[in-house]
Amino acid sequence: MQAKRRTPQSKRQQKKLKEEFIMAISAKQVKELRDMTGAGMMDCKKALTETNGDMDEAVEYLRKSGIMKAEKKQSRIAAEGLCDVVMKDDNQAVVVEVNSETDFVAKNDTFKEFVRQVAQVALDTGAADVADLLTKAWPDDASKTVADVLTEKTATIGEKLSIRRFQNVKADDGCVVSYIHGGGRIGVIIDAVTDVVDDAVKTCLHNVAMQVAAMRPKYTSRDEVDQDYLEHEKEILKSQAMVENPEKPENIIEKMIIGRLNKEMKEICLLDQVYVQAEDGKQTVGAYVKQVAKEAGANLSVRSFVRFETGEGLEKRQDDFAAEVAAQMNG
Repeated sequence: MQAKRRTPQSKRQQKKLKEEFIMAISAKQVKELRDMTGAGMMDCKKALTETNGDMDEAVEYLRKSGIMKAEKKQSRIAAEGLCDVVMKDDNQAVVVEVNSETDFVAKNDTFKEFVRQVAQVALDTGAADVADLLTKAWPDDASKTVADVLTEKTATIGEKLSIRRFQNVKADDGCVVSYIHGGGRIGVIIDAVTDVVDDAVKTCLHNVAMQVAAMRPKYTSRDEVDQDYLEHEKEILKSQAMVENPEKPENIIEKMIIGRLNKEMKEICLLDQVYVQAEDGKQTVGAYVKQVAKEAGANLSVRSFVRFETGEGLEKRQDDFAAEVAAQMNG
């Protein structure tokens, strides 16, 4: 008997069965594989599909995928990640921000160690900028550059990784103190001039670093504020005051502008901010530093600060993991 030809209907049935199998791969399986490997969600889904849902084979599939996949990840958004700080003695520190696509990867120990080593290379080599840093030798294998290891980690972890920025701070005439907030969400370095470096001074500067992390100052003191910025703010405040108080004379408006500008300076200048731990609720950061300096017998002042916040100013992914999995499962 002649074999029956495959009909268009049977092809549709095969396609439907394949789609049903793909749908049968649950978000839980994808997340489990992702937890095991640190690979990207789509890579995990594909691995499970190709291996009929066998978890061990899926892990092997991902291992065999190798570095070839890293190139395909460069167009993705990397706005999560970590900040970290490494120190050398009491007078030098580097803060670095390395981005990933998801905050899940930011919690991965492999990623955390990579960020720490990137910061260490930046400190040890004195790299000028990120482009220069990428050319430096990797400490665990001098035959590889930072760029080489970045590509390898992108493939291994399964997400686009990006070394966004770093800053090296050195205080030959004082000390530096660092603070990490939120498990690496924010990294702060305080650069201080001081002739005394003891526990009291370090505690003071650590408290100032916490202030910077919490209150987001733009400047250390009013001396740093650009005159053009001040003039621009005055124009805006003057327009606001005239609209709100059209009946008031110009000399009163001018006084209102001065008052409002002073209030703004107290918000954006670190030393003018109210110290968050002030017992009276009024003491400024500048007054707090002077108080500690007097008690410690030190010539102490805050020279500058660096504040990195992960993903600051970058576009971020809005969909959560469950929604992302559901969207990809549905085509």
